[in-house]
This record gives sequence, C-alpha cells and structure tokens, in this order.
Amino acid sequence: MKILETHDLKKYYGKGDIQVRALDGVNLSVEEGEFAAVVGTSGSGKSTLLHMLGGLDYATSGTVTVAGKKIFELNENDLTVFRRRQIGFIFQSYNLVPILSVRENIVLPLELDGRDVDWEFVDQIVGTLGLKSKLDNFPGQLSGGQQQRVAIARALVTKPAIILADEPTGNLDSKTTQEVLGLLKLTGEQFHQTIVMITHNEALAQLCDRVIHIEDGRIVAPDKEVHA
Repeated sequence: MKILETHDLKKYYGKGDIQVRALDGVNLSVEEGEFAAVVGTSGSGKSTLLHMLGGLDYATSGTVTVAGKKIFELNENDLTVFRRRQIGFIFQSYNLVPILSVRENIVLPLELDGRDVDWEFVDQIVGTLGLKSKLDNFPGQLSGGQQQRVAIARALVTKPAIILADEPTGNLDSKTTQEVLGLLKLTGEQFHQTIVMITHNEALAQLCDRVIHIEDGRIVAPDKEVHA
C-alpha cells in the first residue's frame, strides 16, 4: 500500500532569467513500512522536497498524496490538523521545548491535538529508545544523541502515517550517528512505521531499504533497493 506519492511536483522561485527550479517534476512513491532515504548535495532540492511532502510549504504545481489525502487540496486549518495527526517530523536541531521534561516533550503533539495519551504505547517507545531513566530530565540535561531519541519518540507517539526526518544526525558525531540511525531503523521495523529520511550522506542512506537520488530538483537515477 502506498503511503506517500507525488506527481509532477514542482516548486519554482522567481521568474524569467532569475527563476530557480528547486523541484522540477518529481515523481516518487513510498510503500507502507518502508524506510527510504532521499540523497542529494546541498542545493539539490532535497530539503525543499521534504517541506513539500510534509505540507510545510505549497508547491508551484503537482500533487502530494499522504495516506490517500491530496494535502494541497486541504485548507490551512485542515492541513495543520492533518499534519499533526498523520505526519511526524524529526529535525536536525531536535526542536524540543527546553522548559518541558522529556515525558512532556514526547506527548506534546497529542496534548496539542486534545487527544488522550496511550501511556502503554509511550512506554513501548521509550523502552525501545532507552529513555525510561530520562523521562523527568529536561532537554538541556541530555546529550545530542539523547535529545534526538526524544525527537524520534515524539514523532512516533501520534502513530502517524509517515515520519519525515531532515538530516536527523547532522549535529551528531559518527558513533552517535550510527546509534541513532540504528534506533530509527529499529523503531521503523518494530512499529511498522513508514520513514523518509533526507540526507547528504550516501553511507547512511545505504542503511535504508531504498535510496532515492535527487539533483537539481529532479530524481536523477532509478531508485534502488538496498539489501543489508
């Protein structure tokens, strides 16, 4: 079952000679439970693509379909609700709220949405990510790797249709990078979670189920499955 699909997705900035084609007709699909990596150098369009996939910005033309819903057809309020419920985000900078505890950061998306917290599920997540002893700590008391684990837990807690990870290990050292990527892959498998990760690191991408290359706003080569 396809969880994510784009059709002729374009994002242009400016006009005429100064027009920048950040995305220039991107077609891709991601199956339920898949861990896909989108790889490209700086300026290739990969971050713009993630913003389009997550409904954080609107396309010039084309469609993005998430869990059967064409997200650009939603009004702003409906898109905000859909994004909160169906799309989990993991950012390079963690984006944790410093005055909230680890526990409070993890369940924040549910509370913002007025939904009950499934504490049994939260327990499963924090157990898998090794955070049980850190629930009463604040982000400033954690290492970078621990903060990113909290961000992963927060993304999982709403049971979204898809998680979008934007250079999730960009601020981490190589040892912690491998650890976090391993945990991301483990949680994807354990909770049958669909994940799309944006990265410039080809070696990291090889840990995923599939690698999609983007250059100058286009998918440049047939994506390929990676068999570990």
